[in-house]
Amino acid sequence: MVGGGGNGLTSLAEKPPSPAIDWVNYKTAVAKAGMVDEFERKLEKFRTMIPFDQMTFEDLNKVFPETKLDKEKYPYWPHRPIEDL
Repeated sequence: MVGGGGNGLTSLAEKPPSPAIDWVNYKTAVAKAGMVDEFERKLEKFRTMIPFDQMTFEDLNKVFPETKLDKEKYPYWPHRPIEDL
């Protein structure tokens, strides 16, 4: 028998969920008011979005509007002002 006989699909098993973040602990530990709330909103955005490896360009542009290229105003590559690169 060559190669061990497995089909390799067991390595693609679903990953266990990440441990939950203790936001209450951070709110009491961080001195700057509102900082933890801001991070919680941003991490919520990342937690609920489609994984990057499954996104289309349209999905990416919805989640991160700054990635959308303006092909009407800048019809030639790189489709944005040179000074912004």
